[in-house]
Amino acid sequence: MNLTANTILITGGAAGIGLELARQLSKRGNRVIICGRSEEALLKARAQMPGLVTRVCDITDQASRQSMVSWLNTEYPGFNMVINNAGVQYRRLFAEADALECLEQEVATNFTAPVRLIGELLPLLKRQSQAAIINVTSGLAFAPMADVPVYCATKAAMHSFTLTLRHQLKATSVKVVEMAPPIVDTGLGGGTRSGGVASQQMMSADEFAIDALIQLENDQDEVLVGLSAGARKMGEALFERMNGA
Repeated sequence: MNLTANTILITGGAAGIGLELARQLSKRGNRVIICGRSEEALLKARAQMPGLVTRVCDITDQASRQSMVSWLNTEYPGFNMVINNAGVQYRRLFAEADALECLEQEVATNFTAPVRLIGELLPLLKRQSQAAIINVTSGLAFAPMADVPVYCATKAAMHSFTLTLRHQLKATSVKVVEMAPPIVDTGLGGGTRSGGVASQQMMSADEFAIDALIQLENDQDEVLVGLSAGARKMGEALFERMNGA
């Protein structure tokens, strides 16, 4: 995949994996647009990288999302790549009373909102001679952690959706890629980590971005970094080991 001279939207691009992908892609000579809910976080990111384009957008809000899509159509008609990176993670123990807190937000942010965004961006992407949809899932899509069950389920759903979307768009100019991070040292989960991964060695966000982009340049349909490659291969066979059961 050509990773130079593209116009790229990264959702959830103001921190963590999204910000490091933005940094690396900017270095390669791409126009990078990042969006997120926090204007303060976006301004902080732009202060680090003055060439970034920022857009306040809550992708789970229909009006906010569609306003951004209209803006892209008008201001960036050459837009040709979206990286669906925005995600949230909540620990949920269903034996406890608060197991359903923020359930709709987690499902929408991780699955339904990016699916809607893809559908709304496709007309513009299909007009380009080369375009790409890159969906960020997780190694936990293949081997789930028991204390973040909804997060894992949404990532498994996005994995399945990405497979079928790739099949449906194979005759078009739009390439569909899954990017599955391992345990990356970011603020995902509000700074707390699943009990099953807290003791594991984390990959830094910049290490992840560098490895992931090398695989993208090599035209991998599935970008599996670090431990995610083993999780993809072994799947649920890892469940007992990961969850200490």
